[in-house]
This record gives sequence, structure tokens and C-alpha cells, in this order.
Amino acid sequence: MTVDFIGQRNLRDLLEERAARYPDNTALVCEDASGKVVEFSYQQFINDVQRTARGFASLGIDKGDAVVVHLANCAEFVLSWFGLAWIGAVMVPTNTANTTKELSHVVSHSGAVAAVTSPDYLDLFRGVQRDFPALRDLVLARTRGPEAGTTLLADLLDATGAPPRPAIDSEDVVEMIFTSGTTSLPKAVLLTHANHLWSGERASRAIDVRTEDRCLTALPAFHVNAQSTTILAAFNVGATCVLLEEYRASKFWSQIIAHDATVTSLVAMQARTLLAQPPSPDDSRHRLRRVFYAINVTDSEKKEFERRFDVELINGYGLSEAMTIVTMAPIHGDRRWPSIGLPTPDRTVRIVDGNGEDVSVGQTGEIIVAGVQGRTLMKGYFKDPKATDATLRDGWLYTGDNGYLDERGYVYFFDRKKDVIKRAGENVSASEVEFVLADHPLVNEAAVIGVPDDIRDEAVKAYVVPAEDAQLTASDVQAYCRERLASFKVPTIVEIRESLPKTSIGKIEKKTLRAESGEG
Repeated sequence: MTVDFIGQRNLRDLLEERAARYPDNTALVCEDASGKVVEFSYQQFINDVQRTARGFASLGIDKGDAVVVHLANCAEFVLSWFGLAWIGAVMVPTNTANTTKELSHVVSHSGAVAAVTSPDYLDLFRGVQRDFPALRDLVLARTRGPEAGTTLLADLLDATGAPPRPAIDSEDVVEMIFTSGTTSLPKAVLLTHANHLWSGERASRAIDVRTEDRCLTALPAFHVNAQSTTILAAFNVGATCVLLEEYRASKFWSQIIAHDATVTSLVAMQARTLLAQPPSPDDSRHRLRRVFYAINVTDSEKKEFERRFDVELINGYGLSEAMTIVTMAPIHGDRRWPSIGLPTPDRTVRIVDGNGEDVSVGQTGEIIVAGVQGRTLMKGYFKDPKATDATLRDGWLYTGDNGYLDERGYVYFFDRKKDVIKRAGENVSASEVEFVLADHPLVNEAAVIGVPDDIRDEAVKAYVVPAEDAQLTASDVQAYCRERLASFKVPTIVEIRESLPKTSIGKIEKKTLRAESGEG
């Protein structure tokens, strides 16, 4: 048998190890939107995970079954994740902003047999279930009120007997996470138990998380950032994970202080909205010693944030297909801002041209990452061997992101090869928005790009050519999109035009549009 640093272990092993070593340490703290707080020690957490696993099994959920988890940040999200992992099932986390159409794609493509959600989203799931009856069970969390055709998660926790304990290989899939890409419909990234264990190990080492730390996030747990840099990093060393249901700039810093947080993770939108709050003497009265940061702010914003809040931003880079951190600025070394740092100790990174050949120092090329498929890199894209083969080649993950190296080997992010717009920490597929616009009966052509946004990194801008003699306004376009897309994907800027620039073979030339918008 050939093994690596995390061995042939799985998430069930991780929880049993932590409960045995740190039974009384606080594992999880969750604060909901109303300010109510619940806490679990490691022993309490593993007990509730086993009860959750037993409840899922009582519904007939077996090893390998996919289950959608559609919840805001809460204890039930984490319990569902690890309860499904305990019995070898697969969590499919979904963005709570998804529309019926988007959720239908997730359910149909994943083949989910059940969904865990809350009453706020029940009507959404009833609509999906009518079209996809294979989604046989709707489990309601965060409520004790019964609803027709559903099962209460609270009732499942009362199931008797020990949970199933199937054999689980470290390379068995534990999560299927949908990520925006260049195609009109999101792809499903397959992540294994090994991917998760490596992710926790990598993040805790790179950020220097210790057992006594309290790792806090308000980023959504349905994204890999929160999963990796907060939840798995904390669990990896027996530290405490603090999960906030929502991010509000007006109270976030007081929550940092109240929860005695020592580690957190931010994106640019959060940093900018925090800077927009009135200064307070409490801004520097905290115990934070690590702030992992992704997506660059300006030099002046970084300087002001670090001065005002008396903490350094540690820049990094990662992606779902690598679960998750790839590079990070050294904790104790030269940060070389705006570099996204050096590869983490288990990573090797190259910058290559279109032929896969290394480029020179300072020359821009595609960032590729070495690793083992199903262990340090994703197992692949579900039901998409062509996309998998294009992304994973000869032990390298082709990220679709462009960057360059300096003379010391530090990595710098340049732009996105993939047509993805980064908006407040969310990935928006331009092609997906274009696909929706193309279905509008009064739209002849459309193109979507990202343009600079002072608060949310990038705004979604749509160029629309109406059908002949059609009367179409920007508000009409936005209203149409709002019915079919999550709110963060709806174009905030719509430009109605008579025509769009084309290449010699008739394709819309986005390069020209970007240049017109100052992004060229």
C-alpha cells in the first residue's frame, strides 16, 4: 500500500480522533441572525453527528447517495455534512440564493435522493421535486413545525440504534460542489475524504492554526473557503470553529471581539464594507492574529485596513478543484504584496504557455498545480470526462487562471483565463448569464463581462442587442434575469446596443467590450 501524509483515513476517523483526544474542547459555535448562540464540545459534536447519520440511514440513504444541503450557516449544515460523511454518503451543498432553475440543475445532475433545507426554501424545493420525483425526501432543519410531505431533522435525531459504519476509502467521494465555469451550466466538482483531510491539514499549517485558536467566519459554508480555512482547519487541530449565519458589516467586528476570535478569513467585499463603517476605539481591541485573505484590494485599502484594525492581511489563492489553498503569503517571511504568496508545502506550481511549457520569470501564463487526483486534487467533474481530462493532465491541474512568477518564485495573480466574474466572493459564469439572456424573446444577442466595482470587486455588465423593432429597457432585462438567476448573478449594469463587435469568424469579441469598459 502506498500512503501519503493523511494515510487511509476519512472524516469519520478525524472526528473520532478529535473526540478521543479533545473531548471537552469546544468544537463548534454557531450564531444565528438573531444573535442566538449554540455550542458543541467535540464529544457532543460527534454524538450529534452519529445521531444525524443514524437518522439519514433511517430514510434509506446509503453509501454513495447524493444529498443536497441547502442551508445558511448553522449547526445543522455542519452536522448534515459530517453525518452524511459518516455513512459514506455525498453532500451536495447549494447556494441559498439559487433559483428554481439553478437548483433543478443541481438536483438533476447530481441525482440527489434527498435534500436538507429550512422552511424558508420549502416552496422552492417543492417546485423542484415535482419535476424530479427521484428527490424522494425533503428534510426540514431549523424548525419543529411539521410540514406536509417532509421529515423533520429533529425527528430523525431520535432514531434508535447505532448508525451504519460502512467501509469508507479515503478516495471515496464525500462532497459534490457546483462551481461556475466557462460553460452555461455549472460543473460538479467531486471531492473525496482525502481531499477534505488534506485541505484541513494544509490550511491549519499554512495559517498556523493551533488547538487554542478560535477560527471565525461569516463566509458561506456552501463554499470551499469557509469549509477549508475555518471548519476543516479548526477540526484538524482540535480548535474551535465559530460560524456566523450572516455577514453584516455593522456588527461583524463586534462579533470578532465577542467570540474572542483569533483567526478569520475575509474577501475584498468584507474588507471594503468594514472600512466604510464609522471608526471605533474597539477596532483594534481584538485577539486576531491571522486574517487569511483572498482577492486583492488596492494598496491604499490594504494599508488603511491594517492600520485601523491592527492586523495583517495574509494574501492567498485557491480554488474548488484543489480544495482549496494553493499559494499563501508566508506567515513569518516576506509577503511581497500584492503577491498571492508561495505554494503551500505540499504544492508545486508552474506558469505555462498554451503548449504547457514553462514561461520566463515575469511572463504571464496559466497557473497549473501538481497533485494526485482524488487526494490533493479533485477526483474529477461528475459526468463530464471531457472537462476532467482537459483540466487534469499528467498530474497537473490546469486552473484556467493566469499569473506570473517573480525572481524569488513568488506567484502573482494576473487575470482569469476562464470567463468568470468575481463578485463579492462569488463566482459568476458570464456564459450562464448569457444563456439566460439568449432565451429572452426580445433579445437578439447578448454578451456579459465583469467590470470594476469599488465594493464588490467586479460588477456583472450585460451588453444586449434587442430583436428588431423590440422595445427593451435595462430594467426589463434585469427583471427577466432576476426570475431566473441568483441575485448576485443578475447584471447590475445593462447597456442596450444596436450591435456587438465580432471577430472574423462571427464570434462576439469580448476583448473589444472589455477595452471599452476599461478592462482591456
